[in-house]
Amino acid sequence: MPIREPKKRMPGSARRTRITGAALEVFAARGYHATAMEEIATAAGVTRSVLYDHFPSKRVLLITVLQEQNALLVEHVGARITGSGSPGRRLRATLDAYFSFSEDRPAARRLLFDHTDEDDPEIKAVRWGIREARTRAVAVMLGRDLRRLGVEPDSEIAQAVVELLISGTDGLAQWWARHPTVPRNELVDAAMRVLWNGLSQVPGHR
Repeated sequence: MPIREPKKRMPGSARRTRITGAALEVFAARGYHATAMEEIATAAGVTRSVLYDHFPSKRVLLITVLQEQNALLVEHVGARITGSGSPGRRLRATLDAYFSFSEDRPAARRLLFDHTDEDDPEIKAVRWGIREARTRAVAVMLGRDLRRLGVEPDSEIAQAVVELLISGTDGLAQWWARHPTVPRNELVDAAMRVLWNGLSQVPGHR
């Protein structure tokens, strides 16, 4: 009889990645309250016991996924904000990066920005923490551009400007999700006409 080789056990890090990937898709599709841990285990191809070995509760799993996806978003967009070139060129690249993230990772965008109705104080606190940290990080990365506008990156007005940029850009991404036939480059052009023309009218901006 042929000798069967023992089935290789998947490394714990790989199982964890598979679980968070499945959780992202299920949470984004169904929302936090409507999602059961058993659904995530099934989607990840693991048993419930394995799922609970990695994540003790649905809340912990959601918070982990939120933090991971936000870090990916900030890294993806931040590379364009801090890149080389003129402010206009970097703004165009940043807008394109956000829309490419929305296009390539629609579940991540929905979970970070659309599904915010969890009636859970801890999750709400984490969401606000993620949002404020993201705003501060972008303000720091935009430091040289904000100073050209006469705004200090660590000021409250800087955070207000960044919130406006993030919320406005994501609003356009939500619109694009409902009108996917619009080419991405046309979306970037439209956003540039509004944002760049608006920023160019600020006193002291060149």
